[in-house]
Amino acid sequence: MTSHDARAGHDHGSHDHDGEAGHDHAGHSHGPGHSHAPASFGTAFAIGIALNVGFVAVEATYGVLANSVALLADAGHNLSDVLGLIVAWIATVLAVRAPSARFTYGMKASPILAALFNAVFLLVAVGAIAWEAIQRFGEPVPVAGKTVMVVAAIGILVNGITAWLFASGAKGDINIRGAFLHMAADAAVSAGVVIAGLVILYTGWTWLDPVVSLAIVAVIVWSTWGLLRDSLTLSLAAVPPGIDPVAVRRHLEGLPGVAALHDLHIWAMSTTDTCLTAHLLMPGGRPDDAFLMAAATGIRERFGISHTTLQVETSEATACALAPDHVV
Repeated sequence: MTSHDARAGHDHGSHDHDGEAGHDHAGHSHGPGHSHAPASFGTAFAIGIALNVGFVAVEATYGVLANSVALLADAGHNLSDVLGLIVAWIATVLAVRAPSARFTYGMKASPILAALFNAVFLLVAVGAIAWEAIQRFGEPVPVAGKTVMVVAAIGILVNGITAWLFASGAKGDINIRGAFLHMAADAAVSAGVVIAGLVILYTGWTWLDPVVSLAIVAVIVWSTWGLLRDSLTLSLAAVPPGIDPVAVRRHLEGLPGVAALHDLHIWAMSTTDTCLTAHLLMPGGRPDDAFLMAAATGIRERFGISHTTLQVETSEATACALAPDHVV
């Protein structure tokens, strides 16, 4: 709609703007309804990457010396985690870059793409691990159980510390959650390798080594599937998990003076910020800025949606091209 009078109210916490073409009375709010990963995660990424690079070198070396595909599998997975941590770190840096004329939201979506990359990369990597483990069933080789135990025990410590570094941000940011889940899963996997090394040491069951490798694959797939699902849906501009679009629609339709609602869109601008746009039909007349700011604040506080844009139409006879629900 381009023929409306346009007045916009923005709440950015410390400054206000008026006058935004293309919206009849739009309310934008960026406040406490969303969270950002704290700056200290830069240190967490640096420490985590350094620890894991060192551990990968040790684990791969002793995996070859001990003829342990379980150690090699875990080393390969830890190497993929190093790459994943690097990608996630780059994404957090890009996410705070200022908007530009071309990237009007900045690069806030970078962590979503990073999470998707990590999920896909991990699933591809486990395919190679599974193939090697299956081949070992046909050609078992001696495994140095004591060496496997010692190296994997170091892995528990390294991965446990790295996971702890990201634990505080795991709930609020899918990108940080990806880093946390990978490290926590690795700590559990290393524990499984220790158990396998102990059993091999006392029983000589070399077949247990590829069995543990396949168990590692199962753990990785299980821990990664949710990350893949969430990052894929967010990258396709789906409604973020935890937000009920039906409840949002009912909330907007229940605002004073709203007779109808159409063109409702809810999507993730980043892993921590959610956007909403909607057209409100208000036959009683255009509301003032107080109504718009209150509406944006209510949506933020109730649903955690931090960036709200509302367009108001006052006549039921207005032929809005976006009125049908199937039109986007």
